[in-house]
Amino acid sequence: MRKQLMAAVIFPLALGQAGIALAQSSTSAQSETQRKANTSQATSELFYMIQQLQGEVRRLQGESEEQQHLIKRLQNQGRDRYIDLDQRILDLSEKMSAQPQAAEASGEKAGKDKGAAEIREYRQPEPEERKTYRAIQDLIHKQKKYDEAISRLYEFIDKYPEGDLTVNAYYWLGEVYLVKPQLEQARQAFSIVATRYEDHRKAPDAVYKLGVTLDRLDEKADARRQMEQVVNDYPESDAARLAKKFLDSGQS
Repeated sequence: MRKQLMAAVIFPLALGQAGIALAQSSTSAQSETQRKANTSQATSELFYMIQQLQGEVRRLQGESEEQQHLIKRLQNQGRDRYIDLDQRILDLSEKMSAQPQAAEASGEKAGKDKGAAEIREYRQPEPEERKTYRAIQDLIHKQKKYDEAISRLYEFIDKYPEGDLTVNAYYWLGEVYLVKPQLEQARQAFSIVATRYEDHRKAPDAVYKLGVTLDRLDEKADARRQMEQVVNDYPESDAARLAKKFLDSGQS
């Protein structure tokens, strides 16, 4: 009788424990399935992100290669253009240097008296010429696009020769070359204004900047002579004031 009673008690308890274990096992299986599902989803999302990043890297590499190719092409074009432009300004500078010798051979006085010299009439610019010149000034002063400005200045000189603003264009060609710095080209441009257009309003500034350029080229004696010329030939100019400061400072 006792054994039957114990069996009646133990059997339900065993069933209860088995049910609990089965429920726990089922819950654990569901959790494992959910975890695997979450892991699979995360893996898929990571793979998709990696694909996107790889695509972006390939796009950026393509753009970089295109930019490098463009830069190389522009560099080659710029080199060829400067070779041509430098030769042109060198030829003109040599012509200007030969003029004093021709004047001396014809019996003209070598020294020039600025006060008694005949003032040249420079062609005044047309509206379109002024507009083009202002655009070049914007490239120089605001945009700082010096290479483009150099090309535009040469185009301006070719299109509008022997005008009032043409002399300005030569002067600013020297200024831009001085900033780059391409000192030999700057020397040539300033020399053109100083020798060919010595009666122009830009002449004092050009002679002074020629002196500055020569000083940077370590041609100290020639630099000093240019500064003295500014003081002697254009004594009332702002350039003469700057030249005096240069001479007084003993830079040369």
